Amino acid sequence: MTSQDIEPQQDELSAETQTALERAEASHRHESLFSERAHNIKQSAVRDVFDISIRPGLVSLAGGSPSLSRLPLDLVAETASRVITERGMEALHYGGGKGTLELRELICEIMAEEGILGASAEDVVVTTGSQSAQDIAAKVFCNPGDVVLVEDPTYVGALNTFEAYQVQVEPVRMDENGLVPEALEARIAELEAAGRTVKLLYTIPSFNNPSGITMAAERRQRVVDIARAHNILVLEDNPYGMLRFDGHPLTPLRADNPDDVIYCGSFSKIFSPGVRLGWALVPKHLYRRFYLAAEAVVLCPSSLNQLIVTEFFRAFDWRGYLAESRAVYAERCEAMLAALAEEFPAGAGLGITWTTPEGGFFVWVTLPEGIDTYPLLYQAIDAGVVFIPGAAFTPSDAPSNRLRLAFSGVEPERIREGVRRLAPVIRAAVEANAG
Repeated sequence: MTSQDIEPQQDELSAETQTALERAEASHRHESLFSERAHNIKQSAVRDVFDISIRPGLVSLAGGSPSLSRLPLDLVAETASRVITERGMEALHYGGGKGTLELRELICEIMAEEGILGASAEDVVVTTGSQSAQDIAAKVFCNPGDVVLVEDPTYVGALNTFEAYQVQVEPVRMDENGLVPEALEARIAELEAAGRTVKLLYTIPSFNNPSGITMAAERRQRVVDIARAHNILVLEDNPYGMLRFDGHPLTPLRADNPDDVIYCGSFSKIFSPGVRLGWALVPKHLYRRFYLAAEAVVLCPSSLNQLIVTEFFRAFDWRGYLAESRAVYAERCEAMLAALAEEFPAGAGLGITWTTPEGGFFVWVTLPEGIDTYPLLYQAIDAGVVFIPGAAFTPSDAPSNRLRLAFSGVEPERIREGVRRLAPVIRAAVEANAG
């Protein structure tokens, strides 16, 4: 190699170094431009793990991905083609900020299957997934420093959304029957005594993400009554409600409380997450500001996706499809519970417990006190399996001895293999903790 060969490499290295210095300088200058709110925007722990979980060879028990194995892709393709051919000028143009009337009427039919009867399409706002509805609610109702109550544990995406709006997120205790009304009353009293303003109670009453726990039917009205007595709006997130294994969903909180509950639903779990469509059923007296806030961000939801979903549901036996999907999830949940029972038998004295969901996507595993599941994640990855550490699902910065396992998007045999790979990591942590 001659000196002439070396010089271009040196010049290239010099250019790269110069670019890095320029970026560092720009980063330093622009740091002061960030809003206070921007500093509360965090990278999702679930997203971090999702990026890892797509590595070849890993068994991912991390992501709450729906199974699309029974979805008739040929019919979806045919529907999309027909929409473009017959309604292309409408599908490929701007639409209304509320969403199409056809889709909003379909949404009312879907909610009626769960027990929300008499809902009007005029009270529905179509959103970009149900998380968008959470964002809108935080924006419309919360000032910096206001309080949002959440179940403990709760959905990490909701935590990220609320914290981005500079609210104080306060967890409320759950037990095997869901949110504990007495704990809710006590937390509200404590916050009010401290002079705090509580605006929202965010709840996932059916098959809570991450725990899989369902709020008991006899608790549901009492929870709404407590919130109403303190002028707190209930934000009900119910993406899994129709995925109860026995096919008989519990009646949502919104059904009997149209003035006090904002109901969030999603097509992600009952059709496809790729269409990015959800909805909010909003009390009439709150509707205008809610939908205007949604319109200010997205202008309008995708006309193309709305028409595809509407046409597909009209042409397809979606109720039968949901029944098939529930059977798939029930089989996968059973496989996960059986694998856990085999690896961690009750009589072994390991002190490991887990929830037994009646629907949804998740099992919540609790290890003995003193074990932090976050470091175990990296050991699990080395063993060829991925999960989500429990610390992701609480506003607290404290370590968690819990972890979430998702069974929804994994075949039963892969579930069993994933638990088999995870078991030695957990047993070693339990033994080290006991020693």
